[in-house]
Amino acid sequence: MLRLALLLPLTCALAACGGATGTTTGATGKSATIRSTGRPPTRPAVRTPPPRPTAQFQTAPGLEGVIGADADQLTRLFGAPRLDVREEDARKLQWSGTACVLDAYLYPTEQGSRPVATYVDARRGDGRDVDRAACVAALKRP
Repeated sequence: MLRLALLLPLTCALAACGGATGTTTGATGKSATIRSTGRPPTRPAVRTPPPRPTAQFQTAPGLEGVIGADADQLTRLFGAPRLDVREEDARKLQWSGTACVLDAYLYPTEQGSRPVATYVDARRGDGRDVDRAACVAALKRP
C-alpha cells in the first residue's frame, strides 16, 4: 500500500513532463489536454524522379535524313502520318503504303528540346520484318 502511495504522485509528475501544447474541447463537452511527444514532426520524403536516359540514335545505311529529323521534317519526307501517338515527351509516327508500314519513334535529345526520330521500325502488313532502308525508300514522296 505504501508503494502505491509513492508511485501515484510519481506517475502524475511524469505524465506532466510531456509539455502541454494546448487544451481542446471535444463534441462531448469534455476538455482534453494535448501533449507534445518531444519529437519534431515528420514530413514525407520528397521523391525526385530518376533522370531520364538520353536518347540513343539508331544508325543504319539508308536511314539518313530520317534519323535525327523532327516531326515536321518527317511529314515533308513521307506526307501526313496515318498515326500520331504522344506519351509524355515521346512520340510515335506511322506511315503505311503497299510495300510496308514504317514507325518512327521520336524522343527529345535534351530536356525541353523538340523530339527527333531516334529509331525506326519497318514491317509488312502481316507483321513480318522488312528492311528499314527499303521501306523508307518506298514511302518517300517524289
